[in-house]
Amino acid sequence: MPIATEVDAKKPASADPTPQQLKRDLRLAETRKRLGALILIAPLAIFLMMTFVAPIVMLLVRAVENPEIASTLPKTVAALAKWDRKSPPPDQAYAAMAADLLKAKQDSTAGPLARRINTELSGARSLVMGTARALPLHDADGKELQPSQPSQAARIKEAMIALNPQWAELDSWQVIARNGSIYSPYYLLASLDLKQNAFGDIIQSDPEASIYRSIFGRTLWMSAMVTLFTLLLAYPLAYWLSTMSERRANLLMILVLIPFWTSILVRVAAWIVLLQSEGLVNSALMLSGLTQAPLELVFNRVGVYISMTHILLPFMILPLYSVMKSVPPTYLKAAISLGSHPFAAFWRVYVPQTYPGIGAGVLLVFIMAGGYYITPALLGGPNEQMVSYFIAYFINTTINWGMACALGGLLLTGTLILYGVYRRFAKIDVGIA
Repeated sequence: MPIATEVDAKKPASADPTPQQLKRDLRLAETRKRLGALILIAPLAIFLMMTFVAPIVMLLVRAVENPEIASTLPKTVAALAKWDRKSPPPDQAYAAMAADLLKAKQDSTAGPLARRINTELSGARSLVMGTARALPLHDADGKELQPSQPSQAARIKEAMIALNPQWAELDSWQVIARNGSIYSPYYLLASLDLKQNAFGDIIQSDPEASIYRSIFGRTLWMSAMVTLFTLLLAYPLAYWLSTMSERRANLLMILVLIPFWTSILVRVAAWIVLLQSEGLVNSALMLSGLTQAPLELVFNRVGVYISMTHILLPFMILPLYSVMKSVPPTYLKAAISLGSHPFAAFWRVYVPQTYPGIGAGVLLVFIMAGGYYITPALLGGPNEQMVSYFIAYFINTTINWGMACALGGLLLTGTLILYGVYRRFAKIDVGIA
């Protein structure tokens, strides 16, 4: 008995862990697992941040960034801070303008400033550059005027107006006053055919300058038509491929994927050769007697639709084919065996099961068509150019990055809205299923 008691005394009170210990160990294990996963995906996350997220953020920032006036004319902006924009500017504003332009001339920043003001006020480029070249100003006796001396502000005003009478008008001063901040909605408003008046109120742009809404409407319409054409062609083709054996389907799928392996420029050039007046398509139509004269199939919207549909067709076929392969053929056979008409069975039983593939294909093709540039530029005319053409124009021709980023930001916003709508309906469909 004493021996048994000694053994019992050496035995632990409880060998099983407590619930608190189990929870702590589970949290530690989950934390280690998360850290391991983060370490594994960290290189990819950094790469995506540098190559995808950061450029998009820079694009959105540049769309509202307006630094030329605020950074080049800081003294002028400060002098106009309390100006009512109705009465003539104060004399100190002329002195500040002379000082800022003199510094801009020395720093070689007068050119970007003149170009920026000229986007809102025609003729402002010659006004700013001519004044900058004439600085420093002198009075009638040939003595140099000092902008830093408040007593000479009135004489500087007279000298600037004598140099260019446009300085006596309010337009240029109003442009400077309402663009005194580094960030402004000017480019975003301009891309929506809107602008700010002299007092900062948002109004409609001039009719001759209101083109961007129609361009966005044209982009949406052409993208929708191309999406519709690809869906009408891809659905029966994907269904036909899904009914074949795997070996034959894989062989024919290679033909579908050939456009992926061919340059877009090569495909567009090939369509120009095929669709031109003396091309193979017109020659075949006239030889068959269907037409008596060549049809206009290039440098118009017809050619753009044909080429874009051909290029984007694989992006519609692949999602449809992957979904159709997962639909059991017995469902359709069962509906027909129960007395349903084959077409009704196909439309009411088979087609609803392919909605995820239709949604994915439509979303992918529509988004890609909305950003097309090369095909409309080469195969279309002036009335077929989409938003991407004008983005490239502002980047390469006018070097207006603000306007290009504003148009790109609106295009990105439309894409995200479309994706959000798709996700919303996709969730509803999954919930019902």
